[in-house]
Amino acid sequence: MTPTVSAEGLTLRYGGKAALDDVSLRLGHGVTGLLGPNGAGKTTLLRVLATAVRADRGAFTVLGHDPATTEGRQEVRRALGYLPQTPGFHPDFTAFEFVDYVAILKELSDRGTRHREVRRLLDAVDLSDVRGRRLKRLSGGMRQRVALAASLVGDPGFLVLDEPTVGLDPEQRMRFRELIAQAGEGRTVLLSTHQTEDVAMLCHRVIVMARGSVRFEGTPAELTARAAGHVWSSEERDPAARAGWRTGAGSFRNVGDPPEGADLLEPTLEDGYLLTLDGATAEVPA
Repeated sequence: MTPTVSAEGLTLRYGGKAALDDVSLRLGHGVTGLLGPNGAGKTTLLRVLATAVRADRGAFTVLGHDPATTEGRQEVRRALGYLPQTPGFHPDFTAFEFVDYVAILKELSDRGTRHREVRRLLDAVDLSDVRGRRLKRLSGGMRQRVALAASLVGDPGFLVLDEPTVGLDPEQRMRFRELIAQAGEGRTVLLSTHQTEDVAMLCHRVIVMARGSVRFEGTPAELTARAAGHVWSSEERDPAARAGWRTGAGSFRNVGDPPEGADLLEPTLEDGYLLTLDGATAEVPA
């Protein structure tokens, strides 16, 4: 993998607690999933990489640009598309006006060229029919698609998405996954999510964070393989299991260190994720 985004030793503390603790990573083209419990440091990492906040220590580059300099920071922001967890919608903006406003901020100064770009992006997220409708009249899924269109203004080389599928129903989530997969073709996408199924379906690589540090970086298959031999079925929840729950079939699915002769099951990405966390608690800001 040829890295397009590289970070070394990113550290940021809030009131004595490490939100980021010596985080290093490499991102290439395609979609990388960022998993972790609440308070793991995911949103803080995204905000640092988006140049919204500065780390106390460490350095990173985006597409060869170093944000430590004023010129480099401007170039990173030009190359960046950012969909925060809570987009700052003005409810009386129409979908077209909101994306157009972002396009103005992205320095698309020619009105005709800018408006063609806005129409193209709204069409790409299947919202051309409602581009004149006010945001407060749109469903939650539609507003998320407007926000994605806005993040794609200027054809950014680095796309940062913070929990983009939260609150969406299954049909909306499937549509949004399709859009994210398309966005990951030919550019670098970092997708923060609590949904392991999003990572399993979308991502070429995955990073797991806990307590502000990286606990795993690799492929989804490698994360799944961590749970091989550590998932088993039983009639009752095994008290020795690190996690266990009753399935729809009535039996219990246990994750941990199985007893001798246990009925082993094929692991999933979620199993590998749970074992990677292995009791990690969220004690730092998100």
